[in-house]
Amino acid sequence: MTVRLTFPDASVHRYSDGITGADVAAEIGSRLAAAAVAIKLDGEFFDLDREIPGDAAFEVVTEASEDGRHVLRHSAAHVMAQAVLDLFPRAKFAIGPPIEDGFYYDFGVERPFTPEDMNRIETRMIEIVKQDQPFERDVMSIEEARELFSEQPFKLEIINGVDVGEGVDGSEVSVYRNLDFVDLCRGPHLRSTGRIKAVKLMRTAGAYWRGDETKPQLQRIYGTAWESKAELEAYRERLEEAHKRDHRKLGIELDLFSFPAELGGGLAVWHPKGGLIRKEIEDYSRRTHLANGYEIVATPHLAKAELWNTSGHLDFYAEGMYPGMQLDHEVEYRLKPMNCPFHILIYRSKGRSYRNLPLRLYELGTVYRYERSGVLHGLLRARGFTQDDSHIFSLESQLGDELQNLLDFTLMVLRDFGFQDFEADLSTRPEKFVGEEGSWKRAEEALRGALEVAELTYEVAEGEGAFYGPKIDVHVRDAIGRRWQLSTLQVDFAQPENFDLVYATDGNTRGRPVMIHRALMGSIERFVGILVEHYAGALPGWLSPVQATIVPVADRHVSYAAEVASSLSGSGLRAEVDHARDSVGEKIRRAVTHKHPAVIVVGDKDIEEGTVGLRLRGADREKRGVMLSDAAREISEYCKRP
Repeated sequence: MTVRLTFPDASVHRYSDGITGADVAAEIGSRLAAAAVAIKLDGEFFDLDREIPGDAAFEVVTEASEDGRHVLRHSAAHVMAQAVLDLFPRAKFAIGPPIEDGFYYDFGVERPFTPEDMNRIETRMIEIVKQDQPFERDVMSIEEARELFSEQPFKLEIINGVDVGEGVDGSEVSVYRNLDFVDLCRGPHLRSTGRIKAVKLMRTAGAYWRGDETKPQLQRIYGTAWESKAELEAYRERLEEAHKRDHRKLGIELDLFSFPAELGGGLAVWHPKGGLIRKEIEDYSRRTHLANGYEIVATPHLAKAELWNTSGHLDFYAEGMYPGMQLDHEVEYRLKPMNCPFHILIYRSKGRSYRNLPLRLYELGTVYRYERSGVLHGLLRARGFTQDDSHIFSLESQLGDELQNLLDFTLMVLRDFGFQDFEADLSTRPEKFVGEEGSWKRAEEALRGALEVAELTYEVAEGEGAFYGPKIDVHVRDAIGRRWQLSTLQVDFAQPENFDLVYATDGNTRGRPVMIHRALMGSIERFVGILVEHYAGALPGWLSPVQATIVPVADRHVSYAAEVASSLSGSGLRAEVDHARDSVGEKIRRAVTHKHPAVIVVGDKDIEEGTVGLRLRGADREKRGVMLSDAAREISEYCKRP
C-alpha cells in the first residue's frame, strides 16, 4: 500500500503506508524537519508523529509561520494549565486556546491569581519546558473521558455535548498527555514541551465561563509564546510601542474624548478638539459620498420592535440589542443596532423601476449595541457609535460592476487617511443560508472578481459568510504592523425577501433587487481610535484640531501673535495663541507634545518685518524670518485636505 501526497508545488509523491509527517519532512530536508511543528492534510492539522491515513494534499507547518505559532501557543497553553494544576491542585480548568500573538487559559480557583502566583506559574512552566516532556495523543470513548475528567466540571460539560469541539467528535474524544497531565483537545501539538523556546505570562483577568454572565466567573491567564527569544523580545517592544499609542491614553492627554462613569460603559463624550476631528472626518465622508453617486438620508434612533421582527434581528441578534421600552399603549420600541431596516423602508416608500437602480442610500447613523462589559475597549469596542453606513439596492446584473466600484471607493477612502497596506477576507456560503445556491455563487464570483481586479491580497473564509449573503472584509496594517478589520461589503438576499422589496422590470413585471450593506470606516468612533494609534496621536495636518500654535516670546508680542492667528484663521487654518506665562521653550514643547503640525514663534523683529519663525512637524529646525503669507501657504499645503 502507498500513500499519494500532493505538495504545495502540485508535485505528487508516493510513500509507504504508515509514514508520518515527520518522516516526510525529514526526507524533504533537515532544515525543514528542524523547523516543522505539524503538518496539514487537505487543510486539516495533524501532529508530526501521527500516521498519514491516506492520499491528501500535504503541507509542512513550520514554527515561524502563523499556523506554526498557533500550534506553539496551543502547546504553551497546555503547559500553563499543567503548571497551574501542579501549584493549585484544587483548580478546575476550562479552555485554553491560542489567540493572536498569544494564548490564554481559564481556571476556576478559590481566589484571584496574584503577581506572585504568576511568577510561580511561569517558573513552573519553564521547568516543564526544560524537562522536554513529550506530547502524546490518545483517543478514548465518551464514557472513558467522563471517568478521566470526573472532577473537572468544565471538561465534563464539553464532553456531554454542550459544545462539540475541543476534542469531542461523535462517540470518541481525543486527549493529549504530557507525563501526568492530560487535557481534552483536538490538537495538534508540538512533539514535546522542549520545543517551546520562548514563553512569557502577561496578565490575568476575570472571564465568565463561555462568556455568559449567568455562568461561573473564572480567572483567565494570558501568555505569549514565540519561536525564539529574539521574536519574543521584538513582540514585547511592539507591546510597549502599542502602549504608548493607546488611544485611551492619548485621548486624555490630547483632550479629545472621555468615558464618564455616569454615562455607563462603552459610551463616550467628545471634547471640543475631538469634536473637530469628528467633524473633519464626517465632512470628508459626506463630501466623497455625494461625489460618488450616494444620496444622504437620516433615520431615527429607535423603532417599534415589529420592525426588528421583520428584519430578523430579534431572532438572530437579540442579545446584542438593548431591552425593549414599553411606549404608546404597550407598544414595544427598541434602540437600533443597525441602520439597514430604516433604509429598506425608504426604498419601499414608493414604487421603484429598474431605471432607478442602483439606488445608493448613505447615512452617518448612530446605533446602540449591548456589548458585554468584558469586551468594551475605549472607542474600539463601544456601545454607542456612528457608522458611515450605506445600503445599495441594485439589479443582480449590476452586482459585479457595483461591487468593483465599491471596492475601488473603499480603497480610495482608506488611502486618503494614510493607509497603504491592505488585505481582505472573502467569506462564502455557510451551511445554513437563505436564497438560491445559484445566486450565492454569482455573488461570490462578483466579490472575487472585484478583489482580483483591485489586485487585493485575500484569503477565502469558507462557510464564514452571513446567513443572508457572502461578504468581503477589508483589513489594514497600521504603522507598527497590527492588522485592523475596517471595511465590510456584504451582499444580502434575505432582507429584500423579508420586506418584499420589488422594482418594475423593463417588461413591466416584478423583480427583486439585491441589497449591498457596507461601512467603509466601520464606525467613526473606532476609526478615530485606530487613527490615533496608527499616527501615535500626530494626526495628518488636515485632521489636527489645532494646526498652528503661535508662541509670543514676551508679553509685548501677544498682540502681534493674535494678528498672526487671525490671519491664519482667515486662510482657513485652525490656529491658537499660547498665552501661558511659561518660557518659550516650555510653550514649544507643549505644542509638540500635543502633536500640533506647526509651531510659530514671534518676537521683536517679526513685528517690525511682518514675519514669523516657523517649524513644521518633522522639520529639523525652525525657519526664521518667514513672511506671514508664505507661512500660511506652507501650513495650508501641509494641512491640505484629501
